[in-house]
Amino acid sequence: MPDTEPPHAVVSGASSGIGAAIVARLLAQGWQVTGLGRRDPGLDSPRYAHRQVDLLDATATRAAVAGLRPSALVHAAGLMRAAPLGALSAEDGRQLWRLHVEAASLLADLLVPGMAAGGRVVLIGSRTSGGAAGRSHYAASKAALVGLARSWAMELAPRGITVNVVAPAATDTPMLRDPARAGSVPKLPPIGRLVRPEEVAALTAFLLGPEAGAITGQQIMVCGGASL
Repeated sequence: MPDTEPPHAVVSGASSGIGAAIVARLLAQGWQVTGLGRRDPGLDSPRYAHRQVDLLDATATRAAVAGLRPSALVHAAGLMRAAPLGALSAEDGRQLWRLHVEAASLLADLLVPGMAAGGRVVLIGSRTSGGAAGRSHYAASKAALVGLARSWAMELAPRGITVNVVAPAATDTPMLRDPARAGSVPKLPPIGRLVRPEEVAALTAFLLGPEAGAITGQQIMVCGGASL
């Protein structure tokens, strides 16, 4: 009896942080993974392929995913820019929107129509999608992911494809130490520590699996009590 092909996920932001943790989790569970990111993480796995791409470049993104027919899409690429009113940067706002929202929309538009029943989409959002002082542009772009996910979930439910948002609080990633967010220091969640990327990856992997087939259109917090 021939072996069945492993499920295949496309993961953006695969080079580091939450994206890298999701890649590692899926590989450990037997997935085939195509990673998208500006830097090749150099993973030594026959089931991992990296496509180097700047997701802010729509033309390059189209070329990077050409020919792919995954069973799952995870958009984990992200960046942080923070500023209070009076110091907002229009260019920072555009970059946040382009990476978080436009890149997610383009990847879904290119990849989801080819998914069969049982397909999965997970967008990595943020607990701050409900609003956060000094992070208005970031919060707005993450809130938009919820609108995308709920709309796509309604559209895709008849095809048996689910769409959800995983929304972490402050997570121990390189992005948290980005000098660009020096004026916006994250607060520790009530559990007394930062969220671990592996914890976000574990929930993401569950949502990609067969037992999560009845979960769709949801934003699920991984916040250590920060949203209480």
